[in-house]
Amino acid sequence: MIMFRLARHVALATTLACLVLLGGCVTTTTTTPAVGSPTKTITTATPTKAKAAQPKPADTSGANAVSIEASNALLATATRQVIAAEEAFAKTMADRNFKSFVTFLSQDAVFFSGTEVSRGPAAVAAKWETYFSGREAPFSWTPDHVEVLASGNLALSTGWVYQNHKPVGRFNSIWRLEAANTWRVVFDKGEAICGTTP
Repeated sequence: MIMFRLARHVALATTLACLVLLGGCVTTTTTTPAVGSPTKTITTATPTKAKAAQPKPADTSGANAVSIEASNALLATATRQVIAAEEAFAKTMADRNFKSFVTFLSQDAVFFSGTEVSRGPAAVAAKWETYFSGREAPFSWTPDHVEVLASGNLALSTGWVYQNHKPVGRFNSIWRLEAANTWRVVFDKGEAICGTTP
């Protein structure tokens, strides 16, 4: 009799475990019969509603690829614009066109010349005007590396400075996009190569 009851408890526990795993609800009812009759335990299972399947997150790998592609295209365009702006800026010196030179200066322009710092386009223009007084340009420059921020509105341009077609230093200019396809110089600083005069 004890073995029979133990087997029934094991079967009941197994049923309960299976129902719980399947998401069911188990109800146990015990009835007490007349004296001398064995006690009956009735176990019923009430299934619960299955949870709605959670939708899978949208596959954005294609959208990310488009976003990266668009970002790369933006940076490539901005880089070309900055190179063109730097080359046009340098051409003002070669062409002895001081009036055009000034149009490339930002209202926030800061130019370094040795230990001197010129702030604002008027101060920069006053300092650089002397470089435009002669028939021949005293120096020239050309960019060889441009990096643009991911935002596409700020860039570093750097390259060689030449005197008599010989490299004498490097320039570093920070350009800012101030209007559509309009980049202007915010910072400019040159460094002499060791053993040369800036």
